[in-house]
Amino acid sequence: MKDRFYAYIQELQDTITAKLEAIDGEARFKEDIWKREEGGGGRTRVIENGKVFEKGGVNISAVHGPLPKAMQNYFTVGDVDFFACGLSLVLHPKSPMVPTVHANWRYFEMYDKQGNIVDQWFGGGQDLTPYYLFEEDAKHFHQVCKQACDKHHPEFYTEYKKKCDSYFYNAHRGEARGIGGLFFDYCKKNEQMAMSDWFNFVSEVGDSFLEAYVPIVERRKNLEYGQKERDWQEIRRGRYVEFNLVHDKGTLFGLKTNGRIESILMSLPPRVQWVYDHHPETGSEEEKLVKVLKNIVEWLDY
Repeated sequence: MKDRFYAYIQELQDTITAKLEAIDGEARFKEDIWKREEGGGGRTRVIENGKVFEKGGVNISAVHGPLPKAMQNYFTVGDVDFFACGLSLVLHPKSPMVPTVHANWRYFEMYDKQGNIVDQWFGGGQDLTPYYLFEEDAKHFHQVCKQACDKHHPEFYTEYKKKCDSYFYNAHRGEARGIGGLFFDYCKKNEQMAMSDWFNFVSEVGDSFLEAYVPIVERRKNLEYGQKERDWQEIRRGRYVEFNLVHDKGTLFGLKTNGRIESILMSLPPRVQWVYDHHPETGSEEEKLVKVLKNIVEWLDY
């Protein structure tokens, strides 16, 4: 399974980066091959200062070795070995009218000292973080997510949308990071789903990413904006940074397993503002977004 999934994310990385370069029209991804001293490595691809994408990364990795002590405590396991691979992407567009997007699809195995698999699971998801709210875009993104889920289980969209809303939440701010999408983790073999079924589901979601995001970029990338909109984008990016450094399990896992710092922190936007006690104007488009972030929305019934 690990070989099958790693082959899948390698191909998916190629597909996604080629499409994003075509959309940007100017910038190209810089590739960085890296090795992890304890075992494994990855292929980082970063795009910067493009016509459409100010900064973004589409990274794959496959790492293995003894599970670090901090992660043994986290998983409440003893001295075991692990293998983890996944594709993680974050795109920060230049225009405030185009939303930031994040996605991740991953697979994890743990082994005893004889090399036997003692646990294995899939995880992942995709979520959208707009700076200006276009309800058409939110509904489109969620509809594509639902279509991918419905092919595998009628309850998956409802369940994983709810988990996404709960996970990507800045509790210290009392607001969501964005307008959600899907989040799933610890997808293990059960009576209904074999590991091959979970592979089919996760790869279905991965294959849906471009369909979910690209039409939104195409609709919004040429809209006009000024310094006011840019300032708002950078203020909201600050909330994105707060979530990633305070709450995000993937970031914390990477730091605790001696992950590659440049790849882990690739998710952070290049320009950010923190303005003291900032509140958007009453009745403004900026306030419209904040109201949605403070109240979970069922976009397909909205």
